[in-house]
Amino acid sequence: MKIRMLVQMPDGAARNGQPWPAQGEDTELPTAEAAHLVASGVAEEVGPPGKDARPRARRKTAAGEEE
Repeated sequence: MKIRMLVQMPDGAARNGQPWPAQGEDTELPTAEAAHLVASGVAEEVGPPGKDARPRARRKTAAGEEE
């Protein structure tokens, strides 16, 4: 499953001995691992070129309006 990192992992953090991709970079991970990162808000799923698989979530402001 292809994902895009939404956060920067701490310096020195590694996955299977390799550093995590930087915030905003795409990477391919096993589906279960990628789904866990997406569900926890650390990454988002990436679809085919030019189109994300899932729309980005819209945050609500203090007044309850969408950004």
